[in-house]
Amino acid sequence: MSDGAAVVGFRLRPMVEADLAAVNAIYNHYVLHSTCTYQLEPETDAGRAAWFREHGEAHPLLIAEEGDRVVAWASLSRYQSRCGYSSTVEDSIYVDHAFHRRGIGSALLAELVSGGRALGHHVIVAGIDSTQPGSVALHARFGFVESGRMREVGRKFDRWLDVVYMQLVL
Repeated sequence: MSDGAAVVGFRLRPMVEADLAAVNAIYNHYVLHSTCTYQLEPETDAGRAAWFREHGEAHPLLIAEEGDRVVAWASLSRYQSRCGYSSTVEDSIYVDHAFHRRGIGSALLAELVSGGRALGHHVIVAGIDSTQPGSVALHARFGFVESGRMREVGRKFDRWLDVVYMQLVL
């Protein structure tokens, strides 16, 4: 992972604990207003801190910032807890809703892909709500291919939701 790369007026850097309130604010907007996460209740500060501690060198956390403001974040997380899955990771990218369509998600995904390769991961998996065509298209631009679709496995805003699984073999 690069440290402090500038992209389109934004700077990418590793996430630190001091970023967690901003990270949670970005995420919780989507919890309350979008199907891009199936979490139904806002993430607590304690929950976000525990999530942060679960990540380490092999599972990086990044932020994009403009000036002093965190405007997006991304992560590579364990895909499954069983040891046989240890070379597979799952990506997450959340951009502040006021900063869409500026290349931030692309910059973060590019960094996750190159970082995943450098860390020796074999596959990156993305689970994307089927009503999020922008996320599907973003991943496709980076070579992710659809590897499955699970019908009506999530429920939010009083409707059943499908998950599209995409993967990139590194």
